[in-house]
Amino acid sequence: MKVLIAPNAFKGTISASDAAEIIGQIVASKYPNSQVKKIPIADGGDGTCELLTEYLELEKISTWSLDPFGRPAFGSFGYDFRSKTIYLDVSTVSGIGLLDSSELNPRVASTFGTGKLIQKGIEMGAEHVILGLGGSASIDLGLGILQGLGFVFLDSLGKEIVPFSDHLLKKLAYVQSKPKLSKLTFTCLCDVRNTFFGATGAIPVFGPQKGLSSDQMDSFSEDANRIIQLLYQKAKKPFEDCTGFGAAGGIALGLNAFFSTEIKFGASYFFDQVAMENEVQSSDVVVTGEGRFDQQSKEGKGCFELLQICKKYQKPCYLVTSGEEGQDIGFESVMKLPELDFSRIDYKKKAAENLKLTLEKKLTI
Repeated sequence: MKVLIAPNAFKGTISASDAAEIIGQIVASKYPNSQVKKIPIADGGDGTCELLTEYLELEKISTWSLDPFGRPAFGSFGYDFRSKTIYLDVSTVSGIGLLDSSELNPRVASTFGTGKLIQKGIEMGAEHVILGLGGSASIDLGLGILQGLGFVFLDSLGKEIVPFSDHLLKKLAYVQSKPKLSKLTFTCLCDVRNTFFGATGAIPVFGPQKGLSSDQMDSFSEDANRIIQLLYQKAKKPFEDCTGFGAAGGIALGLNAFFSTEIKFGASYFFDQVAMENEVQSSDVVVTGEGRFDQQSKEGKGCFELLQICKKYQKPCYLVTSGEEGQDIGFESVMKLPELDFSRIDYKKKAAENLKLTLEKKLTI
């Protein structure tokens, strides 16, 4: 029996690679005659470009940058010298996972550190950026990245607004662009289909996760709308709110004002890169998982898209996750994880233990 183990990251607790190792150990112990192949998956969320860097065997470039609040942070990206392309996750230095829950502040949190990593790639000759949008800490419309690339933002008095200022969205009045970067292009990978505005937009849906309180929503939306108009007026192009602009606090929206920017949905892109259809076709059984399979998962995230491939080739697909929404959509079996107490200091260790115990008790393939 050929078993393909292809879990997504269990957000905030277990990486996709570590989850694949744990699942692989349990499968091997319960089914010693099975042939196991592990392909951790990603869909534009945290770690997507890190996994692609490994799969594509790219050179990993590591360097110091800054975290969402401007503190030193060590970051990395993959570099493909042939295509002059860097593969970079926003979460590497601008991720919410770098912050304590008490620190969350979307008025301050910036993607500036990500911009500095991109600048490092440009210095190495990069002309294209594959940018994984998952796990960002900010709703800065990509302004931090633009600042990191040399754009200058001024207030109404002509005074420069420095990165990590809590009044950037409120006081930005003028944009000084950097034309020599105009040949730089972006492909943004995301795992959500939200537009920036609307009831399912970036601010109402993702704002609370990033520390935005309900009484801040309206003023933040007003500021964001004004800034978007300012950016696109400066770029002399019309603004159209697109699917995916709501991801990562509007990063693709801001980049699109000044650069050729393409949005791709991460699962499909990732599966193309690793030839996932071939892998599923040559397997007898597929085991996948994620932290919580929910309504958003059905909008194109990794486990759901993997299920569609399994259905195409009539391969049984098993899911391990928390929550109830994975039931009745086609998985051969859904193995439910117990709820985690995130107030515990050792919650990550407990998550790994829960995964092992759940598989030992419930996995039957």
